[in-house]
Amino acid sequence: MTRQLTEVIEREGDGYVALCPELDIASQGTTVAESRENLKEALELFFKTASDTEIQQRLHDGAEH
Repeated sequence: MTRQLTEVIEREGDGYVALCPELDIASQGTTVAESRENLKEALELFFKTASDTEIQQRLHDGAEH
């Protein structure tokens, strides 16, 4: 199953913060591209290590906000 996730990038101080609100996972970088790449890596690690139950719980919790 493929699911489309949201990416929100905001300037913060001297860098950028990238957030996936559905999973409440964030990362940062000195450029938009770096913050996006770091978020992608964080999401890949999450999906690699999280159980199916944890993934579904986070997605469900994110839908309520």
